[in-house]
Amino acid sequence: MRAILSGLHHKKNKQELELELIDVPEPFDDLAVTFLEKQTQASITFPISKVVSAEVVRIRVDANDLQFAQEGQSEFSWELYLNLQQQHTRGLIQVESEYLSDRHQLSLTSFYQVNSDANGMALFNMHTQQAKSDFTINAINLQDDQLQVIGRSRLNNQPIENQRLVLKNTQQDSSAEWPITKMGIHGLFTAAIPLSDLAANTTQQLFIRSTVDGEDLEQRVVLAKSLAGQVTQAITSSHRLVILEKRYDNGIRVQEMAAPTLPQRLANVPGKVGGVTRLLSMLMDKANLFRMRRLFKRGHRPYDQPTIIFESFGGRQVSDSPYAIYRLFTQLYPGFTFVWSIDRVQKKFCKENGIPFVIRRTSKWVRTLEKSSFWISNARFPSWVRKPNYVTYIQTWHGTPLKKLGLDIENVSMPGTTTAKYHANFVREANRWDALVSPNDYSTKIFRSAFGFNNQILKVGYPRNDELINSTPDDVVALKEQLGIPLDKKVVLYAPTYRDNQFAEKGKYTFELPFSLDEFRERFGQDAVLVLRMHYLISNALDISGYEGVVFDFSNHPNISDLYLVSDMLITDYSSVFFDFAYLKRPILFYPYDYHMYKDELRGFYLDYEKDLPGEIAHDESQLLDLVAAKLQTPDMSDNTKFMDFYRRFCAIDDGLSSLKIVNYVVQQIEKNS
Repeated sequence: MRAILSGLHHKKNKQELELELIDVPEPFDDLAVTFLEKQTQASITFPISKVVSAEVVRIRVDANDLQFAQEGQSEFSWELYLNLQQQHTRGLIQVESEYLSDRHQLSLTSFYQVNSDANGMALFNMHTQQAKSDFTINAINLQDDQLQVIGRSRLNNQPIENQRLVLKNTQQDSSAEWPITKMGIHGLFTAAIPLSDLAANTTQQLFIRSTVDGEDLEQRVVLAKSLAGQVTQAITSSHRLVILEKRYDNGIRVQEMAAPTLPQRLANVPGKVGGVTRLLSMLMDKANLFRMRRLFKRGHRPYDQPTIIFESFGGRQVSDSPYAIYRLFTQLYPGFTFVWSIDRVQKKFCKENGIPFVIRRTSKWVRTLEKSSFWISNARFPSWVRKPNYVTYIQTWHGTPLKKLGLDIENVSMPGTTTAKYHANFVREANRWDALVSPNDYSTKIFRSAFGFNNQILKVGYPRNDELINSTPDDVVALKEQLGIPLDKKVVLYAPTYRDNQFAEKGKYTFELPFSLDEFRERFGQDAVLVLRMHYLISNALDISGYEGVVFDFSNHPNISDLYLVSDMLITDYSSVFFDFAYLKRPILFYPYDYHMYKDELRGFYLDYEKDLPGEIAHDESQLLDLVAAKLQTPDMSDNTKFMDFYRRFCAIDDGLSSLKIVNYVVQQIEKNS
């Protein structure tokens, strides 16, 4: 017996869900559908309201019944179960889904969406406490000399009155509006602004004005997905260039400027030559990859001397837990052979610090990997790298998971892959790990499920965090002097994650600061400095010129632990850096300016983001700066009950000896095999 969610209809401000039944015995009138909320385990049952045919039935629900007062909870995810109540057949069948809905706005601050989980089972997701100031559109494009917008014209099946598109030039404090008169199907409008109406040489933001229940509103237009697939550049008939951009907060920015002249276009020819060069480089990379695959297939014999290969973030850095293990290894067992697998950009660093290395994707690299005894890495090796059976592969990983990983990611939106390929690659790689380092029980459980990992887990804590536990105040002063940070000022560290949907090209992501550096300097510039640490995948360099002495960009600093040690507090969003920073028992603030979109559209979380974090959440820039001021006055969180509960759950296992435990594990393996 099966039940499949196949449709959604709106009837008199209620939602009518259509289910297809397969091999379910009649009578259908005795059936019901039970909704089970995943987090709270609350349930509510709706009877069958209509039998459409011998295979199709409907239930009518009020989506407002699927939210309830629960302290701190604003998201409700309901699973559906067909409730069999016939005389001879009783039980529950989980409802599958072949239907995905758009967002349906119930009020200015709540909406719902129907979709499915990774196993194809139906989910009815309720979202509350949304920003009243935001209006989410469906699409935006530059076509036919117009800026075209498609959005909803109804709210809970009631028409929204007097809608107008508005462009605001915030720098000049001016605005212009255009009426929305063309209604589309299914409660959508299609509106347009002639590009000839745009003010010349301006950057403006898009809003919508309307009347809802007698209240006049002005709402910021947001697009809760990437601009991929939208037409975002156009040259008008009067030879003007118009560009659409999505801001860090998902708002829409419209730029109008003069289109490039012929001499300017000719000046861009070198750029095209650069494109040809990149194409040739890609072709050479593919040829080299083919050569690498062939080299790995050749038979190799292991070195007589124990040889340990280290790699961090695919060779991009010499850092993190592998580096902590390497440094201790060279002190305790200098007689072993150690080699770092690096990209060419790290060659100078290795030479300056006397670190033996091999350049990735060279013949020597293949030979060294294949003949070594141990691989110690914090990220995945390429799937085409062959692991000999005599190699012990120790995976240190690179953080306590907040965002879902591997098999637990239901929808992968990264460029260059699909969900199925991403899952398959994760499992294939994880099965090559002989041992996986875990910092706590929480991570161990997730690693088992997300990686499909059944080999040995070393629950010893992350070696990279030994430095946080063992450093002294004098060490911190020395680090500040080395980094050029004033000794007489507090340090605020901002370390956000990257967003999977803000990609520019494969492997490259963009980012825009979600708060004003001017505001930070005005409020804290006399007493504090701001340290920026962006994710390594961020492609655009942040411009901090004019903020010298107040703002420091250490995104490329190899050891993030140095930045933790010199910082008096941390601001982050969804990055797992706060798990490590918590070792210092210093205040942490969370600024998830796009929380609802990120949680729903991208990876999702393992923790309850609104309840389980070891710090307060700021919902806008003003609240963020107020909380920064307060937290700078409370540098030690040891007396904070919620913080210390978090510390005992995630940090207590690490005693500053994690590196030594990994070194001892490797030595035991060497002695056992000798």
